[in-house]
Amino acid sequence: MHKPLRIAAVTAACAVAGAALYGTGAATAGQSTANSTHEPYNIGLLVKDIDTYYGTTPDANGVYQASPDSPYAKDLARIDASARKYIDQAARKAHHRGEKPAVVFDIDDTLLLSLDYEKRYNYTYNSTTWADYVNKADRPAVFGSPELVQYAEKKGVEVFYNSGLSEAQRSAAVENLKKIGADVNLDADHVFLKDKANPPSYLSGCATPGTWTCTTVQYKSGTRQHIEKDLGYDIVANFGDQYSDLEGGYADRTYKLPNPTYYVS
Repeated sequence: MHKPLRIAAVTAACAVAGAALYGTGAATAGQSTANSTHEPYNIGLLVKDIDTYYGTTPDANGVYQASPDSPYAKDLARIDASARKYIDQAARKAHHRGEKPAVVFDIDDTLLLSLDYEKRYNYTYNSTTWADYVNKADRPAVFGSPELVQYAEKKGVEVFYNSGLSEAQRSAAVENLKKIGADVNLDADHVFLKDKANPPSYLSGCATPGTWTCTTVQYKSGTRQHIEKDLGYDIVANFGDQYSDLEGGYADRTYKLPNPTYYVS
């Protein structure tokens, strides 16, 4: 399943805070107000805040799009600028030391924007409608993401993808990534998806054929560990829209992209 838990974020302002480099103390997973005892933020007002944050508008085909002039786009631009500077420095250092630098990207709402799905289904999740949406392979890019993928490759940094999408959704994911211009290393050796029927041996602690108990953090950090320890790369940067994309180690630096529409534990 793509996203095991979907709840509206507390406020759109949280997305702005979460856009900061993860690990600096500006934003942490502990900011959730799921256990708060005071009256929650009004959901109708929250939806309006989310629309304002994304600059949400339907295009000529009725597909909800984010505005390139929105606060969301501006937050992404700041992250992108910081990441490019760091990747350039990290790549030069790694190559000087004879190491193999790599970057890891989540896919959903890190590279491919799911705003139309969230808006159309009122920020709820259904496995059938989500699968249909993914299989259309027509999601737009998260602003700047294809260019960042291409930038990393040009700097001699190996690009990997670490996604919660299922193995059955591989062809659609690859097709969609090609459409947006993130056409780098889209083979099975670089695109890691959930294969619950035949999980890889490096996840044997929480997954065996037909039995999957891995949390998001276990699955994603276990995959990064495989990239580093088994494949011999140094992951210089890890990108995701959820804290669970980033926790668990095996990355020199992590970047939290804004996403106020759902939360994955």
